[in-house]
Amino acid sequence: MALFLARLGAFSARRRRLVFAVWGAVLLAVVVGGATGLKFSDGGFTLGSTESGRALATMEEKFPAAESDDTDDAGTLQLVLTVPAGEQITSTANRTLVADALAEAGRVAHVESVSNPFDANRPYVSADQTTAVATLTLTGLRDDNRETVHEDVVAVAEHARDNGLIAEVGGTVEVAGAEQSPAEAVGAIIAFAILILTFGSLVAAGANMLGALLGLAVGLLGVFAFSAIHPIGATTPTLAAMIGLAVGIDYGLFILARFRTELREGRSIDDAIARSIGTAGSAVVFAGITVIIALVGLSVVRISFITEMGLAAAVTVAVAVLMALTFLPALMRVMGRRALPRKERAGRPPVQPAAEREGLTFLERWIRLVVKRPLVVGGTAIAALLVASIPVLSLTTALSSPGGEDPDSTQRAAYEQIATKFGEGSQNPLLVLVQGSDVATKLPAITEAITGLDHVAAVNPAGVSEAGDAALLQVVPKSGPIDDATRELVHDIRALDADGVELAVTGSTAVDIDTNQMLSNALIVYLVLVVGLSLLLMIVLFRSLLVPLLGTLGFLLSLGTAIGVTVAVFQWGWLDPLFPAPAGNPLLSLLPILLVGILFGLAMDYQVFLVSRMHEAHRHGLSPVEAVLDGFGRTAAVVVAAALIMTSVFAGFAFAESAFVAPIGLALAVGVLADAFVVRMIIVPALLTVFGESAWWMPRWLDRVLPHIDAEGSALEQTDPDATQDLATVR
Repeated sequence: MALFLARLGAFSARRRRLVFAVWGAVLLAVVVGGATGLKFSDGGFTLGSTESGRALATMEEKFPAAESDDTDDAGTLQLVLTVPAGEQITSTANRTLVADALAEAGRVAHVESVSNPFDANRPYVSADQTTAVATLTLTGLRDDNRETVHEDVVAVAEHARDNGLIAEVGGTVEVAGAEQSPAEAVGAIIAFAILILTFGSLVAAGANMLGALLGLAVGLLGVFAFSAIHPIGATTPTLAAMIGLAVGIDYGLFILARFRTELREGRSIDDAIARSIGTAGSAVVFAGITVIIALVGLSVVRISFITEMGLAAAVTVAVAVLMALTFLPALMRVMGRRALPRKERAGRPPVQPAAEREGLTFLERWIRLVVKRPLVVGGTAIAALLVASIPVLSLTTALSSPGGEDPDSTQRAAYEQIATKFGEGSQNPLLVLVQGSDVATKLPAITEAITGLDHVAAVNPAGVSEAGDAALLQVVPKSGPIDDATRELVHDIRALDADGVELAVTGSTAVDIDTNQMLSNALIVYLVLVVGLSLLLMIVLFRSLLVPLLGTLGFLLSLGTAIGVTVAVFQWGWLDPLFPAPAGNPLLSLLPILLVGILFGLAMDYQVFLVSRMHEAHRHGLSPVEAVLDGFGRTAAVVVAAALIMTSVFAGFAFAESAFVAPIGLALAVGVLADAFVVRMIIVPALLTVFGESAWWMPRWLDRVLPHIDAEGSALEQTDPDATQDLATVR
């Protein structure tokens, strides 16, 4: 592999005009395709493999009138009116206040009708006579007026408060989504500043950033162009942008750092390009393949938009790898020695070994402390990550937050008020689809059986199909939609002996329960698949069994830390004022599997970049401890810069206002920091020191069976330093 990539890098440098033209043409093609073909889907779930999903499809077929009318031009809101303590909503004076509020609500633009909570046929008054709920049916809603309509109804509630009532607004109308935080752009700026400090050259930093941004543009616009064939979800580009930018910068950083090292060692520009692509480029390929495997593996979840997000992000990573192997060598040939700091360009000042310098750098002192006291330092680091992982024990996940994302909103207050006065499950009833022959006759017995189950507040008939072969029952649980009791109730209903008819449970609550179960089951399969394939790749790369295993176990510590900190911030509410996104909610049920997929790939990046140089040093005859010191000394500074860059990019997303994007951004930022600085720079070197030669052992029979890929460039060591032209022309 190293020789092939060296030839590719040399060819790209020698034919740089052709390379620039090809990438320019590709960019132009995806710009045109993206501009003309961009189509977004609703990003919903496809759950045909679950009982609730199949039942929902059947229900919509047999009961078309039961389908939700919450479309682009219709929706509902709830006006929840409560009297102060000691009063009743049914008193004459309070009835008048309620009537005034409802009349005012009816005059709001796009409010088609307002229900009367005192209607004897369909009352909506709490048992203690303190709360009344009116449903506002809306029409003519569009993206440009939804927020205005919502604000007008909130103004009605505020007027009712002025008149002495306690009023809140809840319902299903979605207000305009939160805008992206400018911190995301700040993260990219910080990343560029880190590049300048790392390289000491504005030219090198600019080339690195240019390659990353161009690769991101090609990847994202390619995804947009594909949307003309298959519409994509609105959140799909977010993950692709987050991952594509981070790995694009990092891959360029590793190759440019190796290029500068080769120049400092006296090689010609062309030879330095070829060797940097053959060595660091090999690590980039392995790292990129690992990330792509993790992202593509998300398809095992069998939820369409997660699969879509994973594939889109994998495309941006693949483009970033290709950009680093072709476009970057062309840029390096244009830069030449300007990739070095100005004081090093004229001549070739040799890089003094650490032993010959007057003092050690901070990172060199760091690694010497680690290998001197491996058990103490490594054990302390492991204990610290385990402590940071403790909040994982209280992790609660949900597909959506009952009552809305913002705990301080009037929507959440309305939801909680109705839950308190009318029952926890009153707003999230289960729908039981009864199918079979003679359904109408058997329905009373089925209703009685369901009513007798634990955690059931009420069972109400919701209709019989025209053909008479299906019926709907609305089951109101005593518990809330994310409570364990509700999940048990769903399972109990499905387990009933229904005397020749089929019972299926659906509705939003059942869909959430089935989705969480699907994600839990898929996570196990996903871990086995992704970790297994990645372990195999690293065994081939490092010719060791223990090193890949240590890398994987270290990832679990990073994952626990990432989720633990995210739980503390977004579920417990720690540091809430620092983050615009709402806190105090269960985390999104999709977060763990997304985090596993993304963080595992990135964690293996650092394992490959750091340990490959240690392996290279050990292969050249250094002892295990000397190999750790040598490999760490050659790559640590670059890995530190790479980790800080990734953290900057992800931290920008952590400050987004979206309750979906922000926890992912924070978890990835924390995960990268923990993995790069604690796992890869403390725990792994400490354990490699403890295990010594055993860390690099592999059975001879396995070594013979596995392919030898030469990712570290041993073939290049036998190549004439001035043979770059041969590397570029040999086919």
